[in-house]
Parts: sequence; structure tokens; C-alpha cells
Amino acid sequence: MRSKIITFIFASILLCPAIFGRQSRIEQKAGQPSVDEIIQRFAAAESENRKARNNYTFTQDFDLKTIGPADVITGDFHRVSDIVFDDLGNRVERITFFPPSTLVELEVTQEDMQDLAGVQPFALTTEELPKYDVSYFGKQHVDELDTYVFDVKPRRIVKGERYFQGRIWVDDRDLQIVKAAGQAVPEVSKQKFPHFESYRENIDGRYWFPTYIYADDVLQFKDNAVHMRMTVRYTNYKKFSTRIRIADEGEIAPDAGGKDPKKDNGAEQGRPQLKRPPDKP
Repeated sequence: MRSKIITFIFASILLCPAIFGRQSRIEQKAGQPSVDEIIQRFAAAESENRKARNNYTFTQDFDLKTIGPADVITGDFHRVSDIVFDDLGNRVERITFFPPSTLVELEVTQEDMQDLAGVQPFALTTEELPKYDVSYFGKQHVDELDTYVFDVKPRRIVKGERYFQGRIWVDDRDLQIVKAAGQAVPEVSKQKFPHFESYRENIDGRYWFPTYIYADDVLQFKDNAVHMRMTVRYTNYKKFSTRIRIADEGEIAPDAGGKDPKKDNGAEQGRPQLKRPPDKP
């Protein structure tokens, strides 16, 4: 993303891969896992989540606004697309809504869209743990969930690579990441990256997939400051399958994606969830 004067690459929308390091110890109760075990288990879950999500279709709604005085919207970039599979089983993006951009202060570049489409919003996989230091912060009750909280930062910066730096919340029941807050680093050259929050929901009773990413920040460029507000929504998660069967009379059959239509957005009903920030116009 580029201001009139300065380039701004929006790699921070989606969390960059993650984490490992020396941790302080949890004051353990009987049967409670150690810090190292928690990290290894949520990292393994991240690897599994990444593989699983590649077998799901979903809708991606990316909306970026610039905000002026009195909270007036001065520009908007809005793109909605379905992430699906073609007849050959290849994963493709089909744009369903993309009106002309009215942004004036910022410009969304091709690199921004490539980052949005190509960088998975999963962090902290087993394969990427060695790149990061993780420090245990404590336990925290967040909405309906009890969580372990960790602070995360890259061990070292390798030129050309992007990293996540911030805080993550790990559900103490499933030992999976359910929330992250931070930003992409480093801020090199003339780039600026907003602070964001990423929320997940339990999908199909097994996975915690991202459903909402939110940023509301002022990007301070050399010659100007731009107040931006961004939301990325992931909805309609459906497991991809070519198997189709005919339901018996009176039976509700899953759709072609293998998802029970009674389930909203693929989320497991009745499971504890996080509350995301209220939507702003």
C-alpha cells in the first residue's frame, strides 16, 4: 500500500509465521502441561490447521478505509472473493464484489493483494518455531475462554523476511491459538505497518480458523499521517469434497462441501468463542 509519497506494503494483515524460545515457568498444578509442552502442542496444531484450511473453501471480505476528521470516511477499497477449487482441484480466488477504489491518501498495490492472498493467517507452526522467542506472560480469561498468554518476537531479522511481533492467546482446552495482536516487523525503508488483532473461531469442532482481522491505526509517514481502518472477514468455511450423496426422505444432507447447513459459518455451535470488536461504519 502506498501513500502519495511513500510506499506502504500491507504484509501485516495476515500473521507471519512463528515461534520458539526460552520460557519462564508456569506455576503448575497437577496434570497441567509445562510451557514447553504447551508451545509444542499449539505449534503442532498450527501446522495441522494450515494443512486443513487448505482443504476448505471460504469467503474472504477485505475492506480498507481511510478516516478523516470527525471519523468521516475519505476513501474505501473493498474486495470480496470466494476461495474455492476449480474442476482440476486447484485452489483459486473468484472475485465476487470489487467496486472502483475511492482511496486518495493510500494506494493498494499488487504486492498488498499478493500478501493478502498468499500469506496464511496462521502463525507459530512447528516448522517455524526456531525463528522466534516466546515468553510466557500468564493466564487470562478472555470472553468465554481460559487462555495461556505469550509474548512473541523474532529471534533475529533476516533481510527480505517478514515476522510477527506481539501477543498470542492459547485456549487451555484445545491448546490452540485463538487470538493474536501485534504487527509485522521490521519497518524497513519507507514502509509502515498497522497494529492489528486477529480472531479465530472453532470450526467443525476441531480447528481454530481465522474469521476476523481488525486494524484501526494512524500510519505516520515522513510527510503525512493517514488514519486507516481495515477489516478482513473469513466466512462460509466448507470442507472441500467431491463426494455427493442423496439424502433419504426427511433427512437433511450435508452440502457438497460436507458441511451441515444448520451450522453457521462452519463454526461449532455451543463451543466457547471470543467476542470480536464491534463493527464500525
